[in-house]
Amino acid sequence: MQKLIERLKNLYPSPECTLVYDRDWKLLFGARLAAQCTDERVNKVSVFLYERFPYLESIASADIAEIEEIVRPCGFYRQKARDLVFGAVKLLKNFDGKVPDTMEDLLSIPGVGRKTANLMLGELFGKPAVVADTHCIRLSNRLGLCKTKDPVKVENILRKKIPPNEQLLFCHRLVQHGREVCHARNPVCGKCSLADICPSYRPI
Repeated sequence: MQKLIERLKNLYPSPECTLVYDRDWKLLFGARLAAQCTDERVNKVSVFLYERFPYLESIASADIAEIEEIVRPCGFYRQKARDLVFGAVKLLKNFDGKVPDTMEDLLSIPGVGRKTANLMLGELFGKPAVVADTHCIRLSNRLGLCKTKDPVKVENILRKKIPPNEQLLFCHRLVQHGREVCHARNPVCGKCSLADICPSYRPI
């Protein structure tokens, strides 16, 4: 595990969340829109969203149908639009317009699951956080760290294996490696710098 952590550090020394945000709630909403959608597309859509609704208050009072039209390119736009509006209401009513810093409070916000909650805890508050997204789950299985695709089980397994201060960046590095090398359908094993420690390595 330590060898894997160090190898990933060398490969991706400065990993970061690829969602663009300048307010804590924009990261929260960006993560919601990113469900089954790319961060790149979310960043483009967010420009139009926040031009029309620049404040949390304006989203909370928005016509859901108008939000739907803006976020339509992100997929599942009806549910995502509702979650953004009701999420804004929840933040203003219960948390003074700020993203809370506990798992329990985060999970009380419409549309927020453990993956998004962990991203908030790690990215905004510097707390230990395992963000079990599709890349993290896929690579964790291929690297032999776990044998399950259940996000909660993957999160709990990795939390035990990875030092707390390494967890968020480790997940960011897995995402980067998944996007660049270890693709879902056609992993580029022949160019992978983890090949010698990966049980799923298949020479071309």
